Amino acid sequence: MAEESDASEGCLACDLMLGKAPLPGGSVLRTGLWAVEHCVGPFGAGTLVVKPVRHVLHVAELTAEESGELGPLLRRVSAAVTEVSAPEQVYVCLWSHAGGVPGHIHFVVQPVGKADRTRFGAVGPALQAAMGGAGCFASAAEVDEVCGRLREVLHR
Repeated sequence: MAEESDASEGCLACDLMLGKAPLPGGSVLRTGLWAVEHCVGPFGAGTLVVKPVRHVLHVAELTAEESGELGPLLRRVSAAVTEVSAPEQVYVCLWSHAGGVPGHIHFVVQPVGKADRTRFGAVGPALQAAMGGAGCFASAAEVDEVCGRLREVLHR
């Protein structure tokens, strides 16, 4: 991690990058400024998280270099998720609360298909809330397999 401060103590996003917490699927991609990992939440196999390596709580705190890399990286990661998962849509959304307070920002890149919409009877934020409420976590084997395919696509 570029910078670690007292503010990052107990931060799950930082702990995952530093190997202090188990990271399903391992690191998928790392630039000097951004980390791409499989989501540890209940949003299905192939859902990735794009987060700054530096502990950042607000988009407005991103450096010019970090923000300059963000758009192209989100497009690249979304394209990889599309190629590997063949979803109807790929959601890209900012998550930044942990325990009710601002936390390490991260962009969730989630493949969504008809099966998800049918199973949960929802789309958009309502779909993510339903998935979260159901607590449907992908198996370690599913995460490892999809991360391997995503790594291949992202490292071409």
